[in-house]
Amino acid sequence: GMILKKYAERGETAAPGKALFKVGDTSNMYLRAYITASQLTLIKMGQQVTVYSDMGEKDRKAYQGTVTWIADKAEFTPKTIQTRDERANLVYAVKVAIKNDGFVKIGMYGEVKL
Repeated sequence: GMILKKYAERGETAAPGKALFKVGDTSNMYLRAYITASQLTLIKMGQQVTVYSDMGEKDRKAYQGTVTWIADKAEFTPKTIQTRDERANLVYAVKVAIKNDGFVKIGMYGEVKL
């Protein structure tokens, strides 16, 4: 695993039940994407998709991903979607798994191409 967060410093007293580090496996990463009802018919569990991650200002890096989860209930588009019209739509959340080559970091934005 990899240390994601450090909760204690060297020399501090450790107490029972207090976490010292947050450790996670970043070799497999997951992207949460949102699709419209019309796109829902184009995607299925286990489907291979391409995930693009920003790499600088103009370049993008492509990864092969697998759809591992599709929401069974619609929700309003998250606030992070850029335009007001898109935010007003109902969407379905989708989870896509990718193998991380070390470039992808937690919280990065990405795009999914079906």
